[in-house]
Amino acid sequence: MKHLIHTLNKAFDNRVRLGVMAVLMANESVSFNELKEALDLTDGNLASHVSALEKVGYVLVSKQFVGKKPNTTYQASKEGKTAFQDHLTALEKLLRGPA
Repeated sequence: MKHLIHTLNKAFDNRVRLGVMAVLMANESVSFNELKEALDLTDGNLASHVSALEKVGYVLVSKQFVGKKPNTTYQASKEGKTAFQDHLTALEKLLRGPA
């Protein structure tokens, strides 16, 4: 049987990506500024981590204009929700230790 440590998802190894997914799991949709504020990140830091999660299909990005201002919002994709829940389940099993 595979050791539990190998069931953790590498996409969530970084604390910022873990934070992004946690916020997106708790909310239907979150704007760039809300996410940036919630995680206390710079624009570039947030953008690069969200881009990595988008690349693997875990985050959906919606860009539109409100008036003349760009408005970017994020949602966890169905695949992202499943992957994140599987990651949390693996962490919980590690915390409980051997059965």
